Amino acid sequence: MTTAAPGTRRHELAAFLRSRRERITPEQVGLPRGRRRRTPGLRREEVAQLSAVGVTWYTWLEQARDIQVSPQVLDALADALLLDPTERSHLFALAGQADPCPGAVSPAVTPALRALLEQLEPVPAAVQNSRFDFLAHNRTFGRLFCDLDALPREDRNSLWLAFTNDDFRTAATDLPELLPLLAGKLRASMAEHLAEPAWKALVRRLEEASPEFREIWARHDVVAPGGRTKVVRNAHVGLLRFEHTNLWLGPTPGPHLVTYVPLDDETRAGVERLLGIVVRERAGVRL
Repeated sequence: MTTAAPGTRRHELAAFLRSRRERITPEQVGLPRGRRRRTPGLRREEVAQLSAVGVTWYTWLEQARDIQVSPQVLDALADALLLDPTERSHLFALAGQADPCPGAVSPAVTPALRALLEQLEPVPAAVQNSRFDFLAHNRTFGRLFCDLDALPREDRNSLWLAFTNDDFRTAATDLPELLPLLAGKLRASMAEHLAEPAWKALVRRLEEASPEFREIWARHDVVAPGGRTKVVRNAHVGLLRFEHTNLWLGPTPGPHLVTYVPLDDETRAGVERLLGIVVRERAGVRL
């Protein structure tokens, strides 16, 4: 097996970006067409604008220049160019980078499953993959522990939130028990993914960000997947008590539906109030 030279990969990446850019119409990404458009698809400056990178830098990327490109920028380009899961994977492979959120667009999250998440409201529910990334969630879940929608996709991960996010850590009333539990579940799940760059990147990122994670990870404990009772201190409506359950969408420990079923009337009323808060916020109504 031979490995492509860096120059070859850069030219292949440049050609791939150019081909994806040229197939997208301005209307598809909410841009005006204008009268004097000769370029098929989007202009380079429009892709740069959509992905929040410099025009010169993006031009150099399409010219196959020897420049560094971060996973975060590739993630933004994948969104701007409307790449499907296969194209996104190809983009990261050509750039020689690990995808920070490989489940960002998951075939497990079907339109029917998204509809189910909505119909479960106000019960908080989400879909997670085996790395514990949140692939999709309903409105109640998006505000249960923290403002999930305000976070970049690479941060929408149970372990990253539990070890580094102040809002999540405040909401989790069982943090001392939760941290080793999550680390043990990740290690057990990771046994089938030891060689995969995205998994190694997640562990490396956690080790760099959290001394707590480094200490717990070094124990090599493993924990089987499963649900349990959860008490959440929500910033908007106070204490909420749930039965945390998992519904597996395929072979464990693959994608699964996570639900937080209220255990009492106070919690049921609380999640209804929480959903109402989100609805009013999105409608632009001051609380």
